[in-house]
Amino acid sequence: MRILLVEDDIKIRRFIKAGLEAELFIVDATDNGEKGLSLASSNDYDLIILDNMLPGKNGLEICKELRRQGKITPILMLSVKADTNTKIELLNSGADDYLSKPFSFEELVARVRALLRRPKQLNDEVLTIEDLVVDFKKNNARRGQKEIHLTQKEFALLEYLVRNRGVVLSRGMILEHVWDMEVDPFTNTIESHVSNLRKKIDAEGTRRLIHTVVGRGYKINA
Repeated sequence: MRILLVEDDIKIRRFIKAGLEAELFIVDATDNGEKGLSLASSNDYDLIILDNMLPGKNGLEICKELRRQGKITPILMLSVKADTNTKIELLNSGADDYLSKPFSFEELVARVRALLRRPKQLNDEVLTIEDLVVDFKKNNARRGQKEIHLTQKEFALLEYLVRNRGVVLSRGMILEHVWDMEVDPFTNTIESHVSNLRKKIDAEGTRRLIHTVVGRGYKINA
């Protein structure tokens, strides 16, 4: 799951980004409203965390513009203002939820997960393909009775493949959803991670699940 974080307070931004990455989310972060709007408009995020008071454009303006563009990405607004009128204004602008500062990280994660459950029913906590079972709540996977030990990035890659079962995912799509914007687009890290993941998922003696579609990308399917 890929999240855009737009927050100008450097301490809060670093705190949220590090915490969410520890929860296995992919996080792009910026401190500027104009840059945040540009990233949200040009990329396909699963969720946007948006501070209300920002340089360039404020959160209210960004939210309204994204909804005018037809973007339905869930938006969690952050604000130091906790009065009812501010909450109503932000929710009416198109925000899906509101969190007042200061807040606990546990509450932030709970709200993030709740929002990610809303748009699509395919965001199930456990998905299976044949004897492969992926538990997104516990962040683990097993094939048959054997638990598969994955790095954080390998698990994020597996999640993206499994949630798009049967769909051919191009290199660009994988790069956009599993890596943040700082990765070198010309690196072979995708091929390397797919290869490592395949060795673990499609171990010797098991039916192959991860497939390469020559010239197009990768997919997971029975």
